[in-house]
Amino acid sequence: MNLTGGIVLFAVIWFMVFFIALQIRPNSQADAGRVVPGTPPGAPAEVNLKRKALVTTLVAAVLWSVIASVILSGMVTLHDLDWFGRLEPKEQPAE
Repeated sequence: MNLTGGIVLFAVIWFMVFFIALQIRPNSQADAGRVVPGTPPGAPAEVNLKRKALVTTLVAAVLWSVIASVILSGMVTLHDLDWFGRLEPKEQPAE
């Protein structure tokens, strides 16, 4: 994995974790009892976006380090994920 691949992997993990974090403990305006005129009652009362972004970054960094370690160690290769045999076969070592 090169630098660009590592950055893209981190970005994908970050956004996946962020979209999950947005759904954790949502407090709607209807639940809080204060609906701002012109907004739907299901709109969030308090977003806490800065805190969720920080937690997302920490969780994504841990997940990225584990996934990058597995990829860089060679425990799982592209040929291991080729379940349908569409890639070229592995070269057999000479005996």
